[in-house]
Amino acid sequence: MFKFFDAYSIRARLFPAIIAAAPAFAALTLLISWKSFELSNLIATLGTLVLLFAIADFSRVRGRAIEGKLYTEHGGMPSITMFRRNDKTIDAGSKDRYRSFLAGKLAMEVPSPLDESTNQTSADEFYGQCGNWLRQNTRDTKKFPILFTENITYGFRRNLLGVKMLALCLNVIVVAVCTFILWRLSWDVDTPQGSRITVVLLVAVAHAAYMLLAVSRTAVWDASKAYGRELILSCESFLAQSSSPAKKTTARKSASKTENVSPPSD
Repeated sequence: MFKFFDAYSIRARLFPAIIAAAPAFAALTLLISWKSFELSNLIATLGTLVLLFAIADFSRVRGRAIEGKLYTEHGGMPSITMFRRNDKTIDAGSKDRYRSFLAGKLAMEVPSPLDESTNQTSADEFYGQCGNWLRQNTRDTKKFPILFTENITYGFRRNLLGVKMLALCLNVIVVAVCTFILWRLSWDVDTPQGSRITVVLLVAVAHAAYMLLAVSRTAVWDASKAYGRELILSCESFLAQSSSPAKKTTARKSASKTENVSPPSD
């Protein structure tokens, strides 16, 4: 199944779906007999796949909705706010070089400090276009592995937060079903079925603890800032590439001049 996904889809979309439905998957695995492949096993397998894809799609939609709210709460997208002159995440000298480079690529003028202070919205539009250019030109994951990793981390946390409530609701349903079965078994956990139910309940408890403690808006925002910072710093790679031809041209000119100089006569 994984061959139909790229690395980002697997780690940032599929994994959050698997984590969100972990107790349900544990219940299906442990409470259904897999000694022989019957109709119930086929239904459970198909149901698991459908549930997985549905949750992955839902997590992406909900994650994007949360993303917009986070940007509003924190004053904008990190790749925009970090370009502002009043933001100290990246040093001013580096940002000046990045602005000049990107302005050349976009055929636009860099907003001056006065422009930025009097019309932040207009300046942010320029920074937004800078971010768009960088995203479109840093898709080569081999050339920008750190940026790709930060993007995956951000996507994973964002999408997992998007399904947090759904995951907790599934958790409650699984616990309720397992508790009902245990009640029907007169709370006898020594039977094979009782032991399996106990394992499912333990998974549900660990799952709920993880979702409540580790999945948060703060974690998503931290990942968003890390990705935004790395996106802006990717300008260094383009600046290094643009300066290399100039150095080679200078070296060629120096070599040509040396060749054209006549050797001293004896």
